Amino acid sequence: MATQLKNLSDFSNTTIPNARPFRFGIVVAEWNAKITGALYGGAYQSLIDNGTLEENIFTYSVPGSFELTSGADILLKNKHLDAVICLGCVIQGETRHFDFICNAVANGVSNVSIKYSKPVIFGVLTTDNEQQAEDRAGGKHGNKGVEAAVTAIKMADLNNQLQD
Repeated sequence: MATQLKNLSDFSNTTIPNARPFRFGIVVAEWNAKITGALYGGAYQSLIDNGTLEENIFTYSVPGSFELTSGADILLKNKHLDAVICLGCVIQGETRHFDFICNAVANGVSNVSIKYSKPVIFGVLTTDNEQQAEDRAGGKHGNKGVEAAVTAIKMADLNNQLQD
């Protein structure tokens, strides 16, 4: 796996734009709260560290990862935002439920992004077990929430640059 050798939170090889002018939504799944809370902490702090004002971060919880799509859609319909970060964690179980949820969320996030022409970031862990999730939520592989926040900043900046 590529992640075995990579820290998700290492952005030393890239420039992160100043996030001060942007407004971000964060939608966090309550299911697997220990993991999603860590993802949220990483995303929130990364936005702040890169210049986002606290009053320009709008956080909302949804029951699970499946509801992230609806949460992002509701946020973009009701708030002026430059990007939305969706944070969740789906851990493989004994049934095919994992596959259906992961596919639905990935497609849903992409569709909401296209619908509003705004970046909607897929910050959802899809792991085989809880240890893999912990490793990617502040553990040995960094924090996917940080990666999602940096992606949101970069995409919001790109969208801003290209607007007439």
